[in-house]
Amino acid sequence: MADDARILEAVEVARNTGKIRKGANETTKAIEKGEAKLVVYAADVTPKEIIMHLSLLCKDKNVPCHEVAKKEDLGAAAGLAVSTAAIAIVKEGDAKSSIDSLRA
Repeated sequence: MADDARILEAVEVARNTGKIRKGANETTKAIEKGEAKLVVYAADVTPKEIIMHLSLLCKDKNVPCHEVAKKEDLGAAAGLAVSTAAIAIVKEGDAKSSIDSLRA
């Protein structure tokens, strides 16, 4: 599994130069519509049911999916003042090479 710092950095770069969807619902929609290039969710989300479906959905749609330890860190990387359960990168921007390295 890729380390949190690399994943969060890719989220930040995509936020600044591309486009991301924030929250479990928006992330789910992005995967279902085939827009998601990378999905990141937080391990400390409770209840787990909020994010449990994401990795399965990503597997079905062949989208790389990664977990980070804290929803606070994910929220900060997404440019939010609050924590977030999940994000989907829908336009990579300058994060394309980072995302490609996370696929491996």
